[in-house]
Amino acid sequence: MDTRSKNSRKAGIIVVVILLSLCSLIMMSQYNGMKYVMDAANSEAAADAESPVLYESALRSISYDLAEGNYLLYNEYVNETDPADVLDEYGHRDFDRSKRYVDYEVFDSDGEQLLKNEDEETADNLQANGEEDAGYAFRAYYTFSQNGELSAVQIDGTALSPEEEYNLESAYLSSAQEVEYSEDISSIATPESITVIYGMNQENLNSFAEAWSEDYQEYGVVLYDSVRDTTYYADTLWTLCYVTAAAALLLPLRKKLDISEMKIFDVPFEVPILVWLFVYAASLDELPARIVDLTVQGALLPGMGNGMEIIAAVFNFAMWFFIFGLLFWGVTSLRAMIRLKGAYWRDRTLTMKLIRHYRGQGTESDEEMVRKAGGIIKRIKAFFAKQYDALQHIDFREKTNRTILKIVIINYIILAIVCFFWIFGTFALIIYSVILFLFLRKYVKDLQEKYKLLLKSTNQLAEGHLDAPIEGDIGLFNPIQDELKKIQKGFKKAVDEEVKNERMKTELVTNVSHDLRTPLTAIITYTDLLKNEEDEEKRKEYIDVLERKSLRLKVLIEDLFEISKAASKSVVMHYMKVDIVDLIKQVGLENDSKIKEANLDFRWNLPEHKLVMWLDSQKTYRILENLIVNITKYAMPHTRVYIEMTEQENNVRISMKNISAAELNFDTEEITDRFVRGDVSRNTEGSGLGLAIAKSFAELQHGTLKISTEADLFKADIMLPKLDIPPEEEQAQ
Repeated sequence: MDTRSKNSRKAGIIVVVILLSLCSLIMMSQYNGMKYVMDAANSEAAADAESPVLYESALRSISYDLAEGNYLLYNEYVNETDPADVLDEYGHRDFDRSKRYVDYEVFDSDGEQLLKNEDEETADNLQANGEEDAGYAFRAYYTFSQNGELSAVQIDGTALSPEEEYNLESAYLSSAQEVEYSEDISSIATPESITVIYGMNQENLNSFAEAWSEDYQEYGVVLYDSVRDTTYYADTLWTLCYVTAAAALLLPLRKKLDISEMKIFDVPFEVPILVWLFVYAASLDELPARIVDLTVQGALLPGMGNGMEIIAAVFNFAMWFFIFGLLFWGVTSLRAMIRLKGAYWRDRTLTMKLIRHYRGQGTESDEEMVRKAGGIIKRIKAFFAKQYDALQHIDFREKTNRTILKIVIINYIILAIVCFFWIFGTFALIIYSVILFLFLRKYVKDLQEKYKLLLKSTNQLAEGHLDAPIEGDIGLFNPIQDELKKIQKGFKKAVDEEVKNERMKTELVTNVSHDLRTPLTAIITYTDLLKNEEDEEKRKEYIDVLERKSLRLKVLIEDLFEISKAASKSVVMHYMKVDIVDLIKQVGLENDSKIKEANLDFRWNLPEHKLVMWLDSQKTYRILENLIVNITKYAMPHTRVYIEMTEQENNVRISMKNISAAELNFDTEEITDRFVRGDVSRNTEGSGLGLAIAKSFAELQHGTLKISTEADLFKADIMLPKLDIPPEEEQAQ
């Protein structure tokens, strides 16, 4: 393109920008005239204190206040909720201001006054059947049924026409239902079998309408519908639109100002037509009028009147520049049909390009357009497929409200767009309904398939197939599938535990029978021998055996009682201050003979200072004794035993380590269970209850006992928490 052509296009652009700017400024210059007309009309309407328009509008404004008043007045009668609580929870209500203009009373089903707020004459007037007898310019009835539901709302009055009464009844019923179904003021009381009546005489109605009008004037809310109704807006806008369209048609006649060949205007015929149809169908032409309304009222931006007017003016200028520019672009784009004539319809219409493409006669330009359109359609399909997949995989345990909100917003946007099309909206809704039906049908079908997979997994669990895998993507039900896996794992663990318990019960019977029968058999045998034995030395020997076996039987029975009480959590704990260092030394001294008999070398690593804890002395002694006795029974002779005590921040750790004489082939998780012995051959004397009792007593004091092995190393770790010593015990110390 030569320099001359570039300069002419530049000149044309400057002229168009100046034209659009002038049109925008002229439109904005009419704002003062629009405001003057609207203020004058509103002032005239407000000056008429008996305007029916004001009556109806003013009475509509208190419909919600009176609906709340029903509950406040009934609560005042029954005192179901303390008034102080109502005031503290909800604060002062607008009803407190509105009730100054009305007479009001609460009546039962027989017409008797309940609140006794008004005298009898006023109460009779409120209930009068004829409007003339009542003498009220406005009257509202609210009737509540026996089950506390609002059954009727009635409006009448001498100042209202039948049409106004009907309109107000609809508004009051809507407000009453809104209050009834809300969780706000309606929760303070439940009106039952009552009628609440409000009445406003002509004088109060005039005063109320005047006050309402002044409030609306104060807050800048006008009664005039819109700036669109003023000649300043409509006539100026249409005139400037004609000027802009004429400029788009005439400027290309001057070669120096012709910019119609710019790429921005090289668009298919359908594009500007569809843009204009969308603007018209979606009623976007009303948006500029609304913005002008807010601007002239000083409510477009926060802080209007404090320096924000400049920003509002710039915004309005940009809006009008865009509107007139859109019109100029559309007319200039369509003007090419004058220059190109028949070639325009052949080369600049999407319809002809598609026809040639499907006939196989498309040019390179046609195919490029089809490829671009196909790419756009693919991206749209991919977007919806992604959203559909996301919908299939909604996790209702997380972000549920956000997901539902997104769905509601998308549906709202679609319906809002459809509603903009006015008369075409019916056809758009039909299309939308068909698409929604197909989408939901596919969605439900997919859900059914995934539900079948879920049902299959639950049936497997129900039939006891606890090892059957639960796999597969089931979309929305994935969280349930995860829970089923946990249930499957839990069931399997419970079954394994039950099998283990059954095995333990069997072993319990066997072990108890064996351990009780062995000393009992010896007692019976030596008793028979003692009866017939005359040798005094042998009699003493038999008596010694009987004593040992009796004591053995006693210890076994006592251990059974101890473990039984510990398992049932019925052991009574006697907490006291205990020096745990001194206690373990005492256990070592009292079992010194057994340690020496076992030929063991005990290595003690204990704190040098006292370590006073809040423990049950007897139970703690039993824990330590059982573990040390266990070591003397099963440790390899002539080996070292290490006993170490470590003080930590919140607990005390006691570790005991020894080398076992026999191979450690037992399960460390089961060794602390009842009647489980490391000596499977039962060559040593023991009940299998020592470690179980120690573990139970440790847990009763909120501690733990953990057994671990490594080759022939046997290790017991006791963890006892530092419980808080009561203040009175601290003082006693």
